[in-house]
Amino acid sequence: MIDFRYHLVSIIAVFLALTVGLALGTTMLQDPLLNTLQSETADLRGQSEELRLERDAAERVNDGADDLSEAAAEDLLEDRLRGLGVAVVVAPGADADMAAALSTRVEDAGGEVVGRISFTEEFPAEANAAFVDELAVQVSAEAEEMSGGAYVRSATLIGGALARTGGDEDSEDDGDGGDGDGRESDDEEGSEDGDRTDPAAVLSAYSEADLLTVEGDPAEAADAVLVVAPVVDGVEGDPERTNTVVATVAGTLREEVGPTVLAGDPRSGQGQGLIAQVRVHEPAYATVDVAGRPMGDIVTVLALADALEGDGAAYGVGEGVEAFLPSPLPGPRSDGSEGSDGDGEASERPDNEARRATGGE
Repeated sequence: MIDFRYHLVSIIAVFLALTVGLALGTTMLQDPLLNTLQSETADLRGQSEELRLERDAAERVNDGADDLSEAAAEDLLEDRLRGLGVAVVVAPGADADMAAALSTRVEDAGGEVVGRISFTEEFPAEANAAFVDELAVQVSAEAEEMSGGAYVRSATLIGGALARTGGDEDSEDDGDGGDGDGRESDDEEGSEDGDRTDPAAVLSAYSEADLLTVEGDPAEAADAVLVVAPVVDGVEGDPERTNTVVATVAGTLREEVGPTVLAGDPRSGQGQGLIAQVRVHEPAYATVDVAGRPMGDIVTVLALADALEGDGAAYGVGEGVEAFLPSPLPGPRSDGSEGSDGDGEASERPDNEARRATGGE
C-alpha cells in the first residue's frame, strides 16, 4: 500500500518543479526572451514608419497629380464630347458628389448633361421585382414583343426613352430629315404606326412609382450614358443583387443609347466592387475605377470620348484594366461628328435604332 510519506514526497516534488520553473523563467530565460520581443517590436515599429512615409508620399503625389490634372484639364478635355448629349445615371448607393463632379467634367469637354436619372433603393429590391416587371408591361406599347427579365425590360424602356431621336432644329440644319448626326429620326416611324411608346411617359411612370428620380429633360436627348457605380458598403439591402441589377441596366443602356461608361472609385474595382465584377465578363461598355478625384474624373470623360469609336475598355488601377487611361488620347470631335480620330475626321457609328435592332436582350 502507498503510505503517507509517498504522497508527501510527491507533493514536495511538484512544488519543487514549479519553483525551479519559475526560477528559470525569471532568470535564465528572461533576458533572451525580452531581447527577442524588443527586437521584433523595433522591427515592426520601423516597418510601420516606412509604410507611413510611403503613404504620405503617395498622397502628396496624388495631390500633385490632381493639381496637374486641373491645370491640364482644359487642353485634355476641350471638345472631346463636343455636341454630345450625355445622360448621367446614378446607381443606388452611388456618391452624389462624384456624379456632380463627373457632370461638370462632361460640360468641360463640350458635352451637354441632358439629365440625371437616379435609381432609388426600391428599384433593385427583390420584393419589388414583380412590380418592376408589371410596370414595364403597362408602360410599353409593344409589351408582347418584349423579352428578357424585369430589369432588362425596364432598362430597355428607359434606354429607349433616353436615346436621341432627332429634333426640328437638327432636321432644319440637315435639310434631309436627319437629326444632325446622320441618323434617321424615330419620330417619323412612330407617327406612322401610332404605337410608339412615349419616352416622357416612360420616365414619368418609373418616377411616380418611386423607382427613380429625373432631373432635367433627358427624354430623347442622350447620345451617350455615364453610369455612376455604387460605393462599396454604401448600398442598403442586398449589395450583390444591386450590383447585378446595375450591371444589367448599364449593359442594356449601351445597347439602347450608345457609348456608355461605368465609373466608380478604386474600391469598386476590387474584390466585391461592381466594376471588378463586371470586368470578369468583358462588357461592351467602358469601365473606369479611378473616378472621385480630378485626375480620375478626367480619365472617365476621356474613356467616354474613346467609347465613341467602339465598345470602350477597362481603365484605372484595378484588376483587368487595359491601361490607366486611353492611349492614344481621343481627339476633339468636329461639328456634327459621332466621334473623331484626332484629325477632325468623323468616324461612323450605328444609330440608336440600328443598335436596338441588333442588340441583345
